[in-house]
Amino acid sequence: MLDFLPEAMREPTVLAVPFFVAMVALEWWAAWKLDHTERDRPAQRAHLHGTRRSSSAPGSYNIRDARASLLMGVVSIGTSAAWKALALLGYAAVFAYVAPWQLPADAWYTWLIAFVGLDFLFYWEHRLAHRVRLIWATHQAHHSSEYFNFTTALRQKWNNSAGILMWLPLPLLGVPPALVFAAYSLNLVYQFWIHTEHLGKLWRPIEFVFNTPSHHRVHHGSDSEYLDRNYGGTLIIWDRLYGSFAAEEHRPTYGLTTPVDTYNIWRLQTHEYVAIARDVRAARGVRTRLGLVFGPPGWKPATTNPPVRAGRQRMLGSPHRRDQPAIET
Repeated sequence: MLDFLPEAMREPTVLAVPFFVAMVALEWWAAWKLDHTERDRPAQRAHLHGTRRSSSAPGSYNIRDARASLLMGVVSIGTSAAWKALALLGYAAVFAYVAPWQLPADAWYTWLIAFVGLDFLFYWEHRLAHRVRLIWATHQAHHSSEYFNFTTALRQKWNNSAGILMWLPLPLLGVPPALVFAAYSLNLVYQFWIHTEHLGKLWRPIEFVFNTPSHHRVHHGSDSEYLDRNYGGTLIIWDRLYGSFAAEEHRPTYGLTTPVDTYNIWRLQTHEYVAIARDVRAARGVRTRLGLVFGPPGWKPATTNPPVRAGRQRMLGSPHRRDQPAIET
């Protein structure tokens, strides 16, 4: 059925596209019927009225915001295929010549190892993406929407290099490369349905083990109590084990702490790289420059200003981060 596609694109994510389209259309129709479609983003309304960023109705849609998310998702299909094709060369070499054993691709336990192992590595790659600014630059576009709906799930990054490096232990342990990619695709397909405000908290055992809409709403919140929480892909148990879990106590304020005032998908994907380059160029000293690139988003030399909160410091000249409001320059 997908013979016309390149081999790297014949995978669960592409097969799920009709389902994605149907669910987006259904949710958008519901928002329209409930009069929850908006012309201005919450940040735009706050700017016009001089107030704190106002919230939108649960399940709201903004046409331009949703269109940007859909376009980023379409481009990500191609960029993801390119990254996977490149990774396949390295994974195949590791699997064939370095792995101490090779697990059978048709065994149930190989699929289980691939899926659980990928989800574990996804947790740590996702956590690094929020704690290392250079990796955050690849991921922040997914958090840039001020809405939380099914189109937000499709607002994917175009640079998968960090994930590809993090998955390397799987072929090293004998998991066939094709199963690594399949497990990641299934992980992404699962995460589509948790990007919604139309589902509340689920049965307690499900909420305890799996990532759910309630848990993921927290992850997309820019409220201080929700920042850098709930990194899990399919399973939330990693967050519970490693101390990054937070329960949903109130409706989050979605998006970046300093919104990116654009619907241009190129700028949404690249503005943090530009900010990093600008900050490094203006900085003095190797240590400071390295901190600006590899430190957490919002890092600045401790001698300039005291930290705003434990473990976080503010940095001039790099807006659009999730950790602290930026100082406009």
